[in-house]
Amino acid sequence: PDAIEALARAMPAPANAYDVPALRRLRGAASASERTEKRSAARAAALLPLVKGVSGSFGGVIEACCLQPVDVVKTRLQLDKSGQYKGVVDCFKKIHAEEGVGALWKGLNAFATHLCFKYMLRMGTNATFQAALRDEEGKLTTGKRMAAGFGAGVVEALCIVTPFEVVKIRLQQQKGSVNLKYKGTLHAARTIMKEEGVMAMWNGAGPTIARNGTNQMCLFTAKAHVDSFLWGKHDGDGMALHPVQSLISGGLAATIGPVATGPFDVVKTRLMAQSKAGVIKYKSFLHALYLIPKEEGMLAMWKGLLPRLMRIPPGQAITFMVADGVVSHFEKSFSQEDDD
Repeated sequence: PDAIEALARAMPAPANAYDVPALRRLRGAASASERTEKRSAARAAALLPLVKGVSGSFGGVIEACCLQPVDVVKTRLQLDKSGQYKGVVDCFKKIHAEEGVGALWKGLNAFATHLCFKYMLRMGTNATFQAALRDEEGKLTTGKRMAAGFGAGVVEALCIVTPFEVVKIRLQQQKGSVNLKYKGTLHAARTIMKEEGVMAMWNGAGPTIARNGTNQMCLFTAKAHVDSFLWGKHDGDGMALHPVQSLISGGLAATIGPVATGPFDVVKTRLMAQSKAGVIKYKSFLHALYLIPKEEGMLAMWKGLLPRLMRIPPGQAITFMVADGVVSHFEKSFSQEDDD
């Protein structure tokens, strides 16, 4: 009894200690507020993958329009076995002089559509995998973050990247502007499937999975660490980065992947450029991985690295600037709803 009386004295009493209905209403209001906050947080968590997916698609379209010429140059360099182009600048000049400025945007429809869906899937699946891998406190270890990124890369490689890249590369390797085999994105896709079968749309799937899985593993992990190190931002903390901060973080985070995955990208391009109607030089992913350095030297495995570095880090900088802005607006809107 003495302990109970001491505990009762220590607890703050309502204005009228004997007003039991008022005390119940106060407790009920607090419980209702907690339930509302939990429902709001659950709704925000459920919608976040969708929001990140949409934000990624917007960023992808903008990136494609800005950086398509660099991607065309990268593809031409990777397919150049005779030394026609002396480097990035020479390739730009020759394409412009021989085929016109429009040739630098060859395959834009395929590239823009590809990036739109790819980034939608990438951002959305990465957010979904991260949510599934978080612990009870909502924390994510570096290892689990890398696993989520790799998983997102594998999904996008199989569902989006491989078939779109096959069409894009077939379009980009065509030289000139007349008597072209492929007249456009849809025509190229129909022609490839008609002449080579549906599975030809997944030529080079192995190196694409290796490249994209490794790329996204590096990208999302590096982005989180750069945000934390430079700006003190962490997932879900509500902090909105300035667009310039997002540009810097996205660009820095995207520099690791192209260097690490250069050989996979070269092999992917060579396999996708092969038509079954012609000579099949590379029999498989491993065969190409062995034959290219044997015939052309080890440095051939990093052909096109400079244009990749000219395209991917700026492209990811643009995408993350757009995506971070959309996600910050979403988080701010939900916080305002909670305040109301």
